This record gives sequence, C-alpha cells and structure tokens, in this order.
Amino acid sequence: MPFIQLSRLRLYYELQGTGRKLLVFNGSGGDLRHKPSLMDGPLPQHFETLCHDQRGLGQSDQPDTPYSMRDYADDAASLLEALQWSECHVMGISFGGMVAQEFVIRHPERVKRVVLACTSSGGEGGASYPLHTLPDLPPEERGKKTLELIDTRLDSQWIQQNPEPAKAILHRLSPTEKGANPQDASQQGMARQMEARKGHDTWDRLSQIEKKVLCCGGVHDGLAPPENMRRLAEQIPDASLEFFEGGHIFLNQDPRAWESIIRFLEEDSQ
Repeated sequence: MPFIQLSRLRLYYELQGTGRKLLVFNGSGGDLRHKPSLMDGPLPQHFETLCHDQRGLGQSDQPDTPYSMRDYADDAASLLEALQWSECHVMGISFGGMVAQEFVIRHPERVKRVVLACTSSGGEGGASYPLHTLPDLPPEERGKKTLELIDTRLDSQWIQQNPEPAKAILHRLSPTEKGANPQDASQQGMARQMEARKGHDTWDRLSQIEKKVLCCGGVHDGLAPPENMRRLAEQIPDASLEFFEGGHIFLNQDPRAWESIIRFLEEDSQ
C-alpha cells in the first residue's frame, strides 16, 4: 500500500492510469477504503490519476491540531513534490472542491486545468450546508435531512412513498457499508475537517485564478445549491458552468457528467 512520509505527516495515496496527470480531492469523510472509490470510476481510464486520504481521514496521519484549508492544500502540494509532479490537472468534489480552490490559489504554478464539482466558495458566494450540525438532529430528522441534501427531490413525501429505497440509500451512506472498519474511523479527524470546512471562504480571492475552470453540479443538489455554483463560476475569470440531472451525487446519476469532465480535461493543449 502506498504511504509517503512528508515533512509534516504521512499520507496514504493511490495512483492509477496513464496519460495527463490528474490530482483529485475527495469529499467530506473521504476514505479510499470506501468502495467504490473515485479510483474505481472512469478517471484512471483517461488520466494518470492521483488521490489521497486527506489528513485526519482514512489511512493518513491524524495530527491532533486544528486543521485549515491551507493545511489541506499544502499537504497536496508536498505530495506532488514528493512524487515529482511539476504540474497537473486538478479536480475537487464537494469538500474536495473547497480544498481545490485553496490549492489553485496557493499553488498556481502546479495547476493546468481545474474541475470544481458540487462545491461552494463560502463568503458572499454562499456556503454549502453546515454538515457539522447534522449530528445534533434526532435520528429520524437527521435521516430525512440527509436525503434532502443529497437530492432535493427526496423530500418527506418521497420518503413516505418510498420507505425501503430511502432506507437503502441511507444504509449505503453508512461508513460501515463502504468497506471501512468503524473502529478505524477517526472521529477526531472528521471533527477537524468540519472545523476547517466552517471557515472556508475563497470568495475574495477567486479572481486570482487564471486557469481554465469547469464548474459543474446537479440541479437538485441540496448540499451545494446550484446558486452557489453559479456564483462560483461568475467570480472566476475563465470559468464555464454546466449542470446535470441529479443532486449532490450527480456524478453517479447522469453519465453525461463524466463525459463532459473528461472532454474538458482532454482539451488541454498546453
């Protein structure tokens, strides 16, 4: 299993495929032991794809200190340096999209093209739903809210009419159903991630991004609402915006999404 010792911590990473280099940032709670992972999707079929468990999660180190978006971005830059990647495409999904924004702003020399999926800028551009508040809700209410965040069509009426599918979706979202031992799950690392997420705000710095950027999301996303994606794209000088049929997991709902992302990244002629 590929671990790498950086100056500040040890990261677990996976590298698959051939072609243009692509760094992918995973979403909240991302753990590459959860199957299927991003590495099981179409990206390694088109790119040399690099993904890592971010600090505090999965098999990477879990330092007992406050985390910041800057930390996540700089961890990735150190990983690229250790692997001798001078530059690459970058894709960030959900929380990973927030880290990707910070990474591109802080390390532009390492970036070619960027994909920001189902994410938010924070600040005046709007924040994604405060996930740190979900555990405070009663279990039944938490389940309902989770489904609506994933896809706004999965409201109370849909749940009432489709109780078994609703249970099945929530069951699949449970970490214990994704291949990870629940005893390995780092509550501390997840809490640190939620703290960093609360402070995310790149709004006033997005105009510094001079790369071609594709912003994409689902029209029924309750976690990173479409309006957030619109404002994000408007604030980045050379950004395009595409919406697809689906919610926060639109990448699994609309096959056109991966096709568009891959086409955008393969158009690079640098």
